[in-house]
Amino acid sequence: MQFMSRFRLAGVAVLALPMLASPNIARAQQPSAPADRLTIADFFDWEDVSTPSLAPDGRQIIYTRTWTDKLNDKRESSVWIMNADGTKNRFLVKGSDAKWSSDGGRISFVAPGEPGGAQIWVRYMDAEGATTQITRLTEAPSDVEWSPDGKSLAFGMLVRGSDMWRINMPNAPRGAKWTEPPRVVTKVRYRSDRVGFLEDGLRQLFTVPADGGTPHQVTTGEWAANGTTWMPDGKGFVFTSLRTKDSEYAWRESEIYRVDAVSGAITQLTNRKGPDNAPVPSPDGKLIAYTGYDSTDATWKDAIMYVMDADGTNARPLTEKLDRSPAGMMWAPDGSGLYFNVENEGSRNLYFVSLKGDVRAVTKGAHVLSVSDIGRNFMAVGTATSPQKPNDVVTFDLRSPVIRQLTDVNGDVLAGKKLATTEEVWYTSVDGYKIQGWIVKPADFDPSKKYPLMLEIHGGPHSMYNVGFSFARQDHAANGFVMLYTNPRGSTGYGSSFGNAIKNAYPGKDYDDLMAGVDTVINRGFVDNQRLYVFGCSGGGVLTAWTVGHTNRFAAAAALCPVIDWISFVGTTDGASWYYNFAKFPWEDPSEHLRRSPLMYVGNVKTPTLLMTGVNDLRTPISQTEEFYEALKIRKVPTAMVRFNNEWHGTSSTPSNFLRTQLYLRSWFDKYQSPPAGGRVTQDQP
Repeated sequence: MQFMSRFRLAGVAVLALPMLASPNIARAQQPSAPADRLTIADFFDWEDVSTPSLAPDGRQIIYTRTWTDKLNDKRESSVWIMNADGTKNRFLVKGSDAKWSSDGGRISFVAPGEPGGAQIWVRYMDAEGATTQITRLTEAPSDVEWSPDGKSLAFGMLVRGSDMWRINMPNAPRGAKWTEPPRVVTKVRYRSDRVGFLEDGLRQLFTVPADGGTPHQVTTGEWAANGTTWMPDGKGFVFTSLRTKDSEYAWRESEIYRVDAVSGAITQLTNRKGPDNAPVPSPDGKLIAYTGYDSTDATWKDAIMYVMDADGTNARPLTEKLDRSPAGMMWAPDGSGLYFNVENEGSRNLYFVSLKGDVRAVTKGAHVLSVSDIGRNFMAVGTATSPQKPNDVVTFDLRSPVIRQLTDVNGDVLAGKKLATTEEVWYTSVDGYKIQGWIVKPADFDPSKKYPLMLEIHGGPHSMYNVGFSFARQDHAANGFVMLYTNPRGSTGYGSSFGNAIKNAYPGKDYDDLMAGVDTVINRGFVDNQRLYVFGCSGGGVLTAWTVGHTNRFAAAAALCPVIDWISFVGTTDGASWYYNFAKFPWEDPSEHLRRSPLMYVGNVKTPTLLMTGVNDLRTPISQTEEFYEALKIRKVPTAMVRFNNEWHGTSSTPSNFLRTQLYLRSWFDKYQSPPAGGRVTQDQP
């Protein structure tokens, strides 16, 4: 469930919930957090930063700052600017996705405009600071990029298709109230979570004059075009697509193409079975770096960075021995190689690879460092976070990488607050697998006391928990819980073999990895083994539902956005790719789908289990939750279903729903102070 994470697979009309204690009642069972702890209300003042970018002369940095609009219950974004040393930090414009022009005299950004929706804007960076709306589009633009000469901007946009079903209906009588016409669906993928039904059309590439004018459509045809990276000569750009017959049926296949910005002539640069993505031309335009791998039936395969000549010839791998996926590739200013971000064992750091294939780590440390830009003077800028440090803008010299923090956007919120601490732990699971996890301990932790334990399970399942700051975990810890989060087999950041260890076996021994982690924490002596709790969203919801069907050791559980029945899921989720995550199609042999479905083990469940899902969820449709709810009710297992309004996949896209998720979860756990009677159920082996 690579697409399901935050399952990450990655929401409040409440049905009658008489068994669910109110948050106020729950806090009577668990003492209220001290005044010097982070509170749930602090979330409304929480901010985040992203995508900092250096001016071409290296003197200034622009970045996006996200904050909470309390009145309208949504997150808003603004572009801020500061000097490269962090001084003179100030608001610039409302919007996001800001990009410098090549001469640094202007920035482009995306913000609401006329006639409505997102539009491309340009702000002049002189003393006057004039701002101009460049486009008047009917569809939202994406991947806006300046041409090297600064005369135009490239972007992607949906181009709607024509109506293929023009039926000749008779005219309706005057005043008639006929039913709205039906929606005709003909494509394999016709829905998308957080979008809904996909409009009949495809994403195409455009250019528009940087001083305004009529957009020029560059790509056409029956294929989507993704990405807008200009070639250094400014004559065209490279993008990713799959321009073949029946491309909609392809699984993990794509190629890299080059298109002339004026004529629209397209040249295919790669040609192999498997995905090729993220093309980045070298500064001199002679080479193109990209990521990909040969076709495989593995559910997870780490990508390899390749480089090829600009005409598509002489392709060769650079990071074949790394066994980690490169991300955010950036050429060194001198063209000697590429810098890129790597997720590894819960952290993210910057790496460098030469054109000879020599790979080295540029930075080290237990943090989540995301470098987004490199200046001509070898200065890097990005964001960084660690367990007790929220995300902020950082910079460092690539030749002497001492990371310097430039912003402190949540310093006011955290002033005078004591935070939970996070301890890394490694332990051995079944088959000798080494599993990494982290234990979050409340501030003023006392090892002589007994604390309730929350096991948090990530989604995906191909994703990775990391050491970044988590407001949600800090909030739970401030309310007296110890937390455990781990990366069981199937997680990314540990190599292809570890990620693919759950091929045709999910859920399975990843459950054993989780239980071994719980045992590890209990053996430390500070956990009340009567008050063990488990929860997770999406893929984490899958494993939560699986867990309560295989053990009665938890006092209560909460399955958020779960998959319960693989047979009904694969045909109703927002894409057909999940059919390929099983050895056979269900109509060929349904036994594997049944064996791996948590619904098939509902007869074992005794654990009080809360279910929470967004009513609009298309990734793990709420029908999955309803299936589990009815099965649990029939068996008289304590349960409740919380149906989150205004939510797609997940339950925390709006600030108020994030708060509700936290409070409902703790309220449910506070209600149950011991596991159900009945002994432990062992996992059945296929």
